Amino acid sequence: MKELIKIQTELKAPKTKKNNFGGYMYRSLEDIQEALKPLLAHYGCFITLSDEIELIGERYYICATAKIVNSEGQSVSVQAYAREEEHKKGMDAAQITGSASSYARKYALNALFAIDDTRDADATNTHEDVNITPTQVKELEELIASTGRDKAKMLEYYKVSKVSELKESQFYSIKKLLSRSKNAHQN
Repeated sequence: MKELIKIQTELKAPKTKKNNFGGYMYRSLEDIQEALKPLLAHYGCFITLSDEIELIGERYYICATAKIVNSEGQSVSVQAYAREEEHKKGMDAAQITGSASSYARKYALNALFAIDDTRDADATNTHEDVNITPTQVKELEELIASTGRDKAKMLEYYKVSKVSELKESQFYSIKKLLSRSKNAHQN
């Protein structure tokens, strides 16, 4: 399909949104759709986005399909998956499904239109940052002890009173830092 090649080449969908938590720019599903509309009209094409819910193992996934169709009826489609969270603070079940749908649709469009979006995965994950699990608490407690770090100073830095109040994104940052520290002392 010649039109797809032209649209992929001409599409400009800049990262206009800022993730304040992660400190980087990203683009949303809506940003991509708005950037596509003039090109689709110019080349006589349209896109459709659809979702299906699939049970894989014990988890539900949204399978989004992005499809482009030209004026001759030729089409190309791409699928992308996003897993529904079991629980997200402040969201009901419909919002959780909607969030997974938006995420999957965005990545289906990224694949269809050759949009490089390697840093955007974190954009949606950090908006609803959740507290760490009891397993993560235990892992972090053991890592802090094994590296000899001052737990009180670390908790003060993250403005929490105990390890279990840390957010998941903080857990991964601390784990990465402490793991490097531990490896450096072992070498």
